[in-house]
Amino acid sequence: MSPWAGLLSTTAGVSLLLLLGSVLLSCSSLGHRVPEFALTKIEESDIKDDSGKEPGTEDDADPEDLEVFYPTDQWQTLPPGQAVPAGSHVRLNLQTGEREAKLPDRENGESDTREERRRTRLGKVDVDANSFTSEELKKALAKMKESEKAERKAREEEVRKKFRPIEQLKEEFEKLNMRIETDYEIMVKLISKFNSSASTLDEKVAALYDLEYYVHQVDNAKDFLSMGGLQLVIEGLNSSEASLKEHAAFVLGAALSSNPKVQIEAIEGGALQKLLVILATEQPLAVRKKALFALSSMLRHFPYAQQQFLKLGGLQVLRSLFRQKGMEPLHVRVVTLLYDLIVEKMLLEDSQHGEQMEEKIQQYQQVKLVPAVLEQGWCALVPNLLAMPEHDTREKVLKLVGVLVAFCREHYRGDPALGTTLSLLRSEYEELAAEEQREGDKDGYFRELLGSINTIIQELR
Repeated sequence: MSPWAGLLSTTAGVSLLLLLGSVLLSCSSLGHRVPEFALTKIEESDIKDDSGKEPGTEDDADPEDLEVFYPTDQWQTLPPGQAVPAGSHVRLNLQTGEREAKLPDRENGESDTREERRRTRLGKVDVDANSFTSEELKKALAKMKESEKAERKAREEEVRKKFRPIEQLKEEFEKLNMRIETDYEIMVKLISKFNSSASTLDEKVAALYDLEYYVHQVDNAKDFLSMGGLQLVIEGLNSSEASLKEHAAFVLGAALSSNPKVQIEAIEGGALQKLLVILATEQPLAVRKKALFALSSMLRHFPYAQQQFLKLGGLQVLRSLFRQKGMEPLHVRVVTLLYDLIVEKMLLEDSQHGEQMEEKIQQYQQVKLVPAVLEQGWCALVPNLLAMPEHDTREKVLKLVGVLVAFCREHYRGDPALGTTLSLLRSEYEELAAEEQREGDKDGYFRELLGSINTIIQELR
């Protein structure tokens, strides 16, 4: 045998003996350590998991039942079978044969404190600052679950009190046997009730009152026309009952508003003459109000009706209202109507001309409204209304005077009472406008009225 072989054999034997000794020492050391880290037995617990089993049994044993392991930025010995938080660094110490763990190194060289890690993991659960047992943890979690269940039950109970189940609603609707009616069907029933000889006066008035709500819509007003309801309402203007005339005029005015087709049918059906008769004869104020409303709806943006209105002496009828006692509430309505009709024609003449516009301008040229106003003495009549105390009334009168000043300038210049009235109004509204400005309203209502007065005064100089 070679001397080198003997030497190798001797060296291998020594190494083997050293390795065996190390293993025996390691086993002995581990044997002494195991009892120190034995699992703590949980004798009883009032908390059960979702499956109904007692915690601490073999079936639900998991790493959370061990003492919580808190890694630090230094290597620590890890007990056998102990779980570690996710992201921790774990290694096997070859010298001791034990597993060790620590926190991962942070980029800024710092690590979370033990208190921060505990709060991050347990949130709002209040536990001991040093450590907590699995039983304490389970009790805390159980309290959280009980609290969530109580809150959920409270919310469900609140919802039950506010809303009824859909099944109950379905049953109630079935019992009522409800069916949604269209506007058309409702108007048919209302017209039938109004036209029925079996209906009482109150029932007819109620039917007209409800019809007024529906015919405000353009499409409903056209349907109302096709049903024959418009002609029935026009005939109702001849009724001997004041309440029927009042509500018939109300429905007529609502149907006429901004609806050319209904306007044409109404004037062809004789509505204009009947409305002027109501305004010219002794009637209650309420009836005349509704008749004036219907007349205004018919005349606006309808030059043919305006022409017929002048031919039938409508302007004289309106002027007669200023000579009758108790008709003061109608004065402002008449002034507003005249202002709208005059301005409507002026704006159309100043607009860009097209084929359709040219035709409409020709229609308006046949309406001699301003000459009739001058001829019948409206220049002197309108300024007298400035003596009324209401600001709203003054505003509307000032608008009409501002429009008429171009046609009534000579008359206004020779009227000393008008000059005095305008001076007094200017002083009053200067104070009110100044008060508005002090309050921070630079473009207030009274400043606007003051501007109208100053414009008229300037025009008359």
